[in-house]
Amino acid sequence: MVRDAAGKPVEVQIRTQAMHDHAEHGVAAHWAYKEAGTKGYAGVTAAGEYDAKIAVLRQLLAWERDLSGSVQDKGLFDDRIYVLTPDAAVVELPKGATPVDFAYTVHTNLGHRCRGARVDGAMVSLNTPLQNGQTVEITTVREGGPSRDWLNAELGYLVSHRARAKVRAWFNAQVLHETVARGREAVEKLLQREGKTAFKLEDLATQLGFKSADALFEVVGKDEFSLRTIETLLRPPAPVLAPDDYLLLKKSRHGEKTPKGGVLVVGVDSLMTQLARCCKPAPPDVIGGFVSRGKGVSVHRADCSNFREFAARHAERVIPVEWGTSSGAELAVYPVDVAVEAADRQGLLRDISEVFAKEKMNVIGVQTQSVKGTAWMTFTVEVQDSAKLAKVLGVVREVPNVRSARRR
Repeated sequence: MVRDAAGKPVEVQIRTQAMHDHAEHGVAAHWAYKEAGTKGYAGVTAAGEYDAKIAVLRQLLAWERDLSGSVQDKGLFDDRIYVLTPDAAVVELPKGATPVDFAYTVHTNLGHRCRGARVDGAMVSLNTPLQNGQTVEITTVREGGPSRDWLNAELGYLVSHRARAKVRAWFNAQVLHETVARGREAVEKLLQREGKTAFKLEDLATQLGFKSADALFEVVGKDEFSLRTIETLLRPPAPVLAPDDYLLLKKSRHGEKTPKGGVLVVGVDSLMTQLARCCKPAPPDVIGGFVSRGKGVSVHRADCSNFREFAARHAERVIPVEWGTSSGAELAVYPVDVAVEAADRQGLLRDISEVFAKEKMNVIGVQTQSVKGTAWMTFTVEVQDSAKLAKVLGVVREVPNVRSARRR
C-alpha cells in the first residue's frame, strides 16, 4: 500500500493508452451521468430522465468531435450514427441508415408496418439518410408487411444487414404460408375424393413419416411429394389370395359365352378353365394346366414359379393344355400386367397411357407409387397376343424418364 505525506492511501493505476481511452470515453464513463444529478457533468445539466438521455447523446457527439482530430482514433465514429426516438431513447445505426432501418432496429413488427416517417417533426421519404442527433418518429398501419422495393439496393431503403435479413425472412414466411395452404388444399381434395374426410391430417402425416401436417403440406405444395403415395396409403392392398384363387378368363366383348380362342384341355371337352392371377398367361405363351379344387383347370405359364411348385407337390394334378384357335371378330382378350420403373415427373402417367392408346391396347387397371423421385407403375392391359406386347414395351421404354418396362 502506498501512502502520501499525510498518511492517506494513494490509488495508483497502471494502464495502456487504449485502456485509458476506453475507461475515459467508453461505455464505462456513462456512470458519471448518474452521479452528476442536477449538478450536471462536463457542463451538461441533467434535471430529469429525458434531459439525462439528451445529455448522453450530446456527450457521444462531443466525444466524436474530440476524437475526430486524433490520428490514432480517426474513424472511430465514422461508420455509426446516433438518433433519438420520440421518447428520447438513443438508437445506434450504421452511417447512411434510413427511417426503415430505424424502425426495424426498434422492433421488427414496427419495421413491417412502417409506412412513413417524421424527422425532427418534418415528413421525409423512407429512403432519406438520417443524421446524428435527429429525432425520428415512424408512421405505421395496423396490419401489413414490408415492400419488395425495400430489398432493391439501388433505391436505398435499407442499409442495415440485419434489417434486410428481417425483410427477407418476412417474404420467405409468406411464400411458405402459401405453399402450405396449396398443399393442404390438394390433400383435402384427395381425401374428399377418396371418401376419407374423417381421416385426421396429423395422423396421415405421421403415417407418411412427417413430423407434422404442415410439413406434409409443404412438400406437397412444392410438388416434391406425390399424391399417389397418399392414395396408396388410403387404399390398402388387396389381401393375398390363396394359390387356388384365380382370375376367370375374360372373353371377347362380342357376347359369346365360349369363344373359339380359349384354352383347350387335351383329351377333355367342355372343362372349365381359368387363367392364373399370378402369371396371367396369354397366347402364344407356353402353358400348363393344374386341376384346382372346385374351380376347374387353372392355366399357368410354364415358367411360373407357383406352377412349378404345385407340380412338384402334386404331379398327378398337372395336365397338358394348349391355346385354341380364334377367327374373325371373335377374338379373346387376356389381361397382362406390365411393370414400369421411371424417374418421376409431371405428365409421366399420361405419356405412358398414350403409348398404350396409340397401340390400341385397352388399359383396365393402373397402380402407381412414387418414393424419393422414383415411380413404380403397374398397368393391366388387355392383349390378344403377347408377342405384340413386346413391341409395345419397346415403345414405352423410349418415353422420357422411363428406365425399364417389362411384363410381370
